Amino acid sequence: MNPHRTLLSEIKQGNYKVLARVLTLVENDITPSDLLLRDLDSKTAVTVLGITGPPGAGKSTLVNAITNYFIAEGKRIAVLAIDPTSPFNFGSLLGDRIRMATQFNNPDVFIRSLATRGALGGISAKTIEMVDVLKASNFDLILVETVGVGQSEVEIAGLADKTVVVLVPESGDEIQHIKSGLMEIADCFVVNKADRAGAAVFANNLKKMVHQGAKTIPIFKTIADKNDGIDDLCKWIIKPGADGKTLRREFLFAEKAWKIIQHNKMKQTDKKKLREKIHEALKKDDFNVYRFADEFGGNG
Repeated sequence: MNPHRTLLSEIKQGNYKVLARVLTLVENDITPSDLLLRDLDSKTAVTVLGITGPPGAGKSTLVNAITNYFIAEGKRIAVLAIDPTSPFNFGSLLGDRIRMATQFNNPDVFIRSLATRGALGGISAKTIEMVDVLKASNFDLILVETVGVGQSEVEIAGLADKTVVVLVPESGDEIQHIKSGLMEIADCFVVNKADRAGAAVFANNLKKMVHQGAKTIPIFKTIADKNDGIDDLCKWIIKPGADGKTLRREFLFAEKAWKIIQHNKMKQTDKKKLREKIHEALKKDDFNVYRFADEFGGNG
């Protein structure tokens, strides 16, 4: 048997050590990750739940509460926490691991953090690849948590079967700025920290906005750190999706393919080399970023 097929076989049996190693290979484009990805079954039916929303909305606490609920039901859960990468040091903040520390010794939970490497919406081609590897294992549910930055969290729709948008009562002002894009990707809204002042008014305003749209989007009120409202949310999560799934499925795969093609085309672009060239180019008085991009793109 080929080495990569042996690895896939171990992953299918739920060998988390091998899974962690394979995810590292995939994340860093190390051989035989390309062969592994090409041997995956892309039609695996494991539900991928995307959880997005602004920083401070309590997404990690909510993920923790959802995980606890399904563990109690005897399910196996994978959590992929997407961390925004700093454009200055190419590092990432892996705070989600700390927030979910209670889950680390649980044999039914697998947690992994991933730096977004500059993808503003928190979804890079690497995210897609790593989720597909997780789908090849023995999980019942995969949770992908990403930081919503502006409208770019729309990209989670290209990855998840269901998308949860988490907001807090303090999001009151920004609710007016929620564009149709967010309405289109949200399969449900969660108003977290619902014990805070203004939560009821906020939830009602959100309901009014939701009812103006073409589809009915449920709204759940939760207090994740106290486990309030989690049962109703989790029952919705495991409920089969609505009609129109085929169309959504085509859209998901088109988005996935777009990201993978984009990633493959950009592989030749060395970001450190780009910075060095920019350093030199900025010394010239006639610097123009568009002309620079044309020249750099032409040279690779």
